[in-house]
Amino acid sequence: MDNQVLQGAKYMLFASLLFAFMGAVAKELSDSMSSIEVVFFRNVFGVFLILLSIYRKPLSQVGGRPSLLIFRGMAGFIALLFFFYNISQIPLAEAMTFSKTSTIFSAIFAYLFVQEKLGIRGWLGVFIGFIGILFMTGFDANNLEKTDYLGILCGVGAGLAYTSIRELRKFYDSRAIVLSFMLIGTVGPLILLIIGTFYTNHNLDYLFASFVVPTGNDWYYIVALGITATFAQIYMTKAYSCAKAGIIGTISYSNIAFSIILGIMLGDSLPTIWISFGILLIVLSGLLVSSKKS
Repeated sequence: MDNQVLQGAKYMLFASLLFAFMGAVAKELSDSMSSIEVVFFRNVFGVFLILLSIYRKPLSQVGGRPSLLIFRGMAGFIALLFFFYNISQIPLAEAMTFSKTSTIFSAIFAYLFVQEKLGIRGWLGVFIGFIGILFMTGFDANNLEKTDYLGILCGVGAGLAYTSIRELRKFYDSRAIVLSFMLIGTVGPLILLIIGTFYTNHNLDYLFASFVVPTGNDWYYIVALGITATFAQIYMTKAYSCAKAGIIGTISYSNIAFSIILGIMLGDSLPTIWISFGILLIVLSGLLVSSKKS
């Protein structure tokens, strides 16, 4: 392994650890506020950092695909909304594993929309990934928990977002792409929180909730959430700039292991045998799909 690849691997390991810490902080914050509000604080921090970056170095881009840019932002926002809700409701490792199914869905969407070949290994990975999802959800489609279908939709939303980025890179500065996601991820929760002030529905608690003014230690968690999320994104970007996507994508699954450890420290129970097997299958699926990428 040459120095560049080794450096990329180190960056991705650190990013994965930061993403796991971000999830742990979000889980702690969810004890005193809704997951919708947590999404707001996670994004508003990033908006200011991206705007500062653009101020210091203006955007350099062609532009011309605003509808796709908005679509990417909406898909990413919805995926994040469901992801943070799951973090508040189920063990951290399970929520992280559901989010990692995005690799499966992005491979399918890339095949359908950008004619990217999957090959035998890629299709095998997709098949194994869906078997893993069945293990995660208990093989009973008629009795899916809310967190099960939200976890799957999180993977679908993230998969759509990642696939759209491949096209957007031709037209927009990467900071503009990230900003579209973070702006929608800031305004969207505000709208949902305003609606939640006047409308409550227990079945839709992942969409509507009232705003709670943070107090005491909440502010420390909010700052930690913004820092871990932002630097995780930075180091993940550095990792992908150092080595092939297949190698970096493989290492990114280490965040599930970190999440299991942090989750247990926060009081999560160990995954059951069936859930553990589902996690392993989804990781194997991601490895197979990632191995075809250059």
